[in-house]
Amino acid sequence: MECLAVSKLPEGPQWVYEIKLDGYRAGAIRSRGSVAFYSRNGKSLNKKFPYIVEALRDLPPDTIIDGELVALDESGRPEFNRLQNYSGASPAIRYFVFDVIVLKGRDLTRVPLSERRKLLALLPFANRRIVISEFLDVSADTMVAAVKEQGLEGVVAKRLDSLYESGKRTGAWVKMRVNQGQEFVIGGYTPGANGIDAIIVGYYRGRDLIYVARTRNGFVPASRRSVFQKLCDLKTEKCPFNNLPETRKARWGEAMTAEKMKECVWVRPELVAQIEFLEWTDADHLRHSKFIGLREDKDASQVVKEKV
Repeated sequence: MECLAVSKLPEGPQWVYEIKLDGYRAGAIRSRGSVAFYSRNGKSLNKKFPYIVEALRDLPPDTIIDGELVALDESGRPEFNRLQNYSGASPAIRYFVFDVIVLKGRDLTRVPLSERRKLLALLPFANRRIVISEFLDVSADTMVAAVKEQGLEGVVAKRLDSLYESGKRTGAWVKMRVNQGQEFVIGGYTPGANGIDAIIVGYYRGRDLIYVARTRNGFVPASRRSVFQKLCDLKTEKCPFNNLPETRKARWGEAMTAEKMKECVWVRPELVAQIEFLEWTDADHLRHSKFIGLREDKDASQVVKEKV
């Protein structure tokens, strides 16, 4: 089930709040003989996170749960870069579980969230790597203020009477970011030290990929090399952005003109990057964008502009 992006949190007795965790959305299936741990787009996470898989063996047979895979820093706050660069050695990986979809073979998708949460609380998680995400009984203003103070990403609000509608964004679950940021598709790069100087990113409007920014901030040499290696296999002659070239001067930075495009290397739009930025400009570009990490759990074709 998906969250709808909003600029203001809903309030009322039917709404509860959770901290928006900066990690990989992940599901787990415990069958009688095995555990399948997988990302939002169906990729297996079993080999990369074997300790989580082992901890999930505490689940009853024929059970499916939903949650967020998160790496924690020294202060216990989520840090996406740690998760993306996880090598198998870090002990600070947690799987925060926030819903149960099937329990011992019983389909719970038509059961209200309030009841699903009661059943979730009864699951026998003994390993500290598995954490049940908390609902916080506070006002929306208090929740937002606390998230800002702690430097966290945002807030998720859910209706207690919501059913679990897989793949849908009904508005029964919503998310509000405290910072500006979302996922964007990488459609090219400009060459530079350690392979790339900047990545060229955009979002889908229908079937059209819309250019929004050249992003060079946020990289370190290691991340430049890593992203460059992944992009090398995706090179293509054709520019994937439907709104290029641009003809007028951009208010913030240079326009992506036909002359500027000669410096670019185009790639098939398959990789997704998490980008933070100051604001959207009137020209539908990003101002002061910053690379946070790759989102291997996201399907590039589903990346659209979040309307907040």
